Amino acid sequence: MESPGSAARCPVRQQRARWERKRVCTARELLETERRYQEQLGLVATYFLGILKAKGTLRPPERQTLFGTWELIYAASLELLPYLEEGQWGPGLQGFCPHLELYVQFAANAEKSRTTLQEQLKKNKRFRRFVQLQEGRPEFRGLQLQDLLPLPLQRLQQYETLVVALAENTVPNSPDYHLLTRRFSSSPTQAACAECPSAPGPQQCLLCPYLPCLQASPDPGPFRLACLSLSIATQSQCSVGSEVRGAVPGAARLVSETAQRVHAIGQSQKNDQHLRRVQALLSGRKAKGLTSGRWFLRQGWLLVVPPTGEPRPRMFFLFSDVLLMAKPRPPLHLLQSGTFACRALYPMSQCQLSQIFGHSGGPCGGLLSLSFPHEKLLLMSADQEELSQWYHSLTLAVRSQKSSTHRSVNAT
Repeated sequence: MESPGSAARCPVRQQRARWERKRVCTARELLETERRYQEQLGLVATYFLGILKAKGTLRPPERQTLFGTWELIYAASLELLPYLEEGQWGPGLQGFCPHLELYVQFAANAEKSRTTLQEQLKKNKRFRRFVQLQEGRPEFRGLQLQDLLPLPLQRLQQYETLVVALAENTVPNSPDYHLLTRRFSSSPTQAACAECPSAPGPQQCLLCPYLPCLQASPDPGPFRLACLSLSIATQSQCSVGSEVRGAVPGAARLVSETAQRVHAIGQSQKNDQHLRRVQALLSGRKAKGLTSGRWFLRQGWLLVVPPTGEPRPRMFFLFSDVLLMAKPRPPLHLLQSGTFACRALYPMSQCQLSQIFGHSGGPCGGLLSLSFPHEKLLLMSADQEELSQWYHSLTLAVRSQKSSTHRSVNAT
């Protein structure tokens, strides 16, 4: 018969106890933050949306653009909270997942919402006075409307962290486990991995979107260990292109995928802002449409070293596929002072990049060499750190374009 002391020293039981403590802690944090989140959603819905509807201070299209799917998100939180308070994490989060699309729609509208708020505060005196009055209420604790509008997107990031942590520390025999991870209508032994690489290595198990870093985790948790076990057990049944029949994505995976989609939308909106700003800096017929459809990486002054003569300062704009060199317009130019004239456009897919000197740091700066089929650029900077950042960004752009070209050639 096992003594209490030996049971307490059992590594498996100790690990399960650690998982349970983490799960309880995460569940408590999810509940407490959801209460605060719902309270803030309700304050905006009551004191801004509700009163604006009643008073007609904003026209319905402007109000809809400003707040987007706020009321529907609030309703989804009202539906979720009772489940969390009763400890029904699995059913509550599984029922909440169909509402995740509201967060994607809210993210897609975020830039228009910010623009509308700025325009209305500037042009609409009644709206400006109304906002100031509401923001002065003690319930808002000094927060302004512009601080509250990003609240759903911030909460989605918290959802991802907390729900994934909850799933990772829920044991497989828990009733919430399959709802948080993945539920199967068929038995797990009949499930196959979505893709099975021909080379040896860890399988990409559909139960867990966090592989292949699973094996490297110092404390993988029961969720990830179960995924790895299922992956190994079904490895012999896997084939490339095989499908999982009867599988329903769990809450952890759906929340994580939604957060990634929202992050991508946010990055795209920031890139659009950069492109509009850069386009406004460029002037002349050659500059029209230069930034359209591109991904902005960085900009800055560099010295162009000619074969003879003194180095000349030029403004460079690096995009995902091209490097644009521009020259500043004369400050006394009547129409285009403060802008830049495009002088050259260099395709990154044809670039051979090397760092001539400046590898070890120091006060001497550095020199970069960019070779193209019909031209060679020598770019210099006295700032070692800035030149290193340029080298890193250029390297990423060159590798990305050459990789895309290689994939296109293989596809044909």
